Amino acid sequence: MRPELLPIALPQPRVAESWLDERANHGLRTVRGIADEVRQGCSSAEEAIGRWNDLEIAMSEVVSAASLFSEVHPDEQVRARADLALQDAQALQIELAQDPVLYAVFSGLDATGLSPLRARALDRLLRDFRRAGVALAPPQRARLKEIVDRQVVLGQVISKNTRDDVRSIKLAPDRLAGMPSDWIQAHPPGEDGLVTITTDYPDAIPFRTFARDRAARQELAVEFLSCGWPANDVLLQELFALRAEHAGLLGFDTWADYDAQVKMIGSGPKIWEFVTSISAAARERASIDKEVLLDRLRQDVPDATDITTADVMYYAEAIRRENYAVDAQEVRQYFDAAAVREGLLSVTGRLFGLTWLPVQDAVTWHEDVLAYDVWLQDPAGKGELIGRIYLDLFPREGKYKHAAQFTLASGVADRHLAEGVLVCNFSRGLMEHDEVVTLFHEFGHLVHHIVAGRQPLVRFSGVATEWDFVEAPSQMLEEWAWDPAVLATFAKDRDGRPIPADLVERMRRGNDFGKGYQARTQMFYAAVSYDFHVAPHDDLTERLRELQSRFSDFPYLPGTHMHCSFGHLDGYSSGYYTYMWSLVIAKDLFSAFDPADLFDPQIALAYRDKVLARGGAADAADLVADFLGRPYTFDAYARWLAE
Repeated sequence: MRPELLPIALPQPRVAESWLDERANHGLRTVRGIADEVRQGCSSAEEAIGRWNDLEIAMSEVVSAASLFSEVHPDEQVRARADLALQDAQALQIELAQDPVLYAVFSGLDATGLSPLRARALDRLLRDFRRAGVALAPPQRARLKEIVDRQVVLGQVISKNTRDDVRSIKLAPDRLAGMPSDWIQAHPPGEDGLVTITTDYPDAIPFRTFARDRAARQELAVEFLSCGWPANDVLLQELFALRAEHAGLLGFDTWADYDAQVKMIGSGPKIWEFVTSISAAARERASIDKEVLLDRLRQDVPDATDITTADVMYYAEAIRRENYAVDAQEVRQYFDAAAVREGLLSVTGRLFGLTWLPVQDAVTWHEDVLAYDVWLQDPAGKGELIGRIYLDLFPREGKYKHAAQFTLASGVADRHLAEGVLVCNFSRGLMEHDEVVTLFHEFGHLVHHIVAGRQPLVRFSGVATEWDFVEAPSQMLEEWAWDPAVLATFAKDRDGRPIPADLVERMRRGNDFGKGYQARTQMFYAAVSYDFHVAPHDDLTERLRELQSRFSDFPYLPGTHMHCSFGHLDGYSSGYYTYMWSLVIAKDLFSAFDPADLFDPQIALAYRDKVLARGGAADAADLVADFLGRPYTFDAYARWLAE
């Protein structure tokens, strides 16, 4: 038991701005003070690493809270103050990383006698200094700092533009044919007699999946794929140019080379090789599935020669309903949002030996947010409080538009509890099964963050592995959202009847439809992510169209500018390939589990302790090999793709 470790006392919404201001100012003062002490020298490498750990903890306290509030707080002034805190923190981070005095202190340390973990930390720290340009001449260091500072601002503005640019279409009620009755009830006509449908996920995804009105689907798809345009187009051009200059100052040919240096993949060209190889491997399967879609479209539009993204979701759903006897509207009756949430907690608690206890009196930033304390159960039955999670699951104005796990506090052994936040935009009533899968996926990040929150060094805490591995644990957890026995524990209709096992099996088969073109679509996104960072393009939309014609099975939808709301171009930059790279590893990790007993404690706890709990304390490839008893391979993914 560690009763002295308590969760962060979050502020009431009305004082959040002053709380954030005080937290940022105090944290950055602490960082500067520790840096001054280290500059004076340390008596040993052990002391130096310990003090730098103190500094990184103080910095993480500023960055984590500001990153979260910037994206989710309902008060625009709080979001603005959070953005400013992030700018100040990033500026200080690059200032310290470029400090030749600090670099001299750490590069001059005698690492003899350091534990393997602290030796790893020293090696990573020295690499951070070099990647920040500490060896550059003063004018180049100054320019690099300007570039980094501007990149932070650009990322924030791009994100804000995406959040704020919620578009909509208006339709007469008779054009809603095909939509679920509860969705229609939640969208009454306005004073003008028309129904407003926005580009937010709970509106757009169901509409593009079920609405029979093809013209309306296309109209909404164009709006959905144009959010953030034209403002973000100009900002992205500037961001890509700055990243190219950034990489060049450090001696890299491209930003992709610079970014890949610290990932499993190792180099920029290998990203392109991976993208093209996956795309080629999926081509035959994609072609077969697309022809099925096109044949179904021709039943409604006999002269159709191709199918665009405006129609894919609708006709894929039609194929599943007609060919696989899977009707998403029938399926969704089993997925009440509250029941899914409780089922997810039960499943993950059983799987990983965790207990999620509701915190009824927790202060949060919005009334929708739920808090849970996380207890780890040991074999003797004794519990240990290891963290707190917050679930912010529904859309609102000014909130982050996608789904992600945010860090509120990085866990550090005997010092700080791990705290994480799940930020999503799901339907409040009945959920689509796709939403359930997404919830399991994102919750995988949250479990990883909490379980790995007892590392002694904050730089290895939580989801601190190489960035092209970080999605693997979450992608693997999706498998539990497809298991009939697992779903039957919480997926029930309003009369309490569990979802039939044969329906889940049909859902699985239906979900397999399209995996080829879905893989190639992912590689189209990965190609955009990579290509935009290795060469300048006068017209990003035109280059996107060219890449879509090469990698996607569906043609460009005229009038759209998908890249302007493709938020991963900021966060993942040139590395969107990581989703598929991680999926390859996730399929291999899952091969160790027994399909007949997904809760086998020997396997599940070995996975928890050997992969999740170690955070970034070892290279991802070594973590996987330790769990599997061998290096990871492409075999499981190849089998899955061919099924």
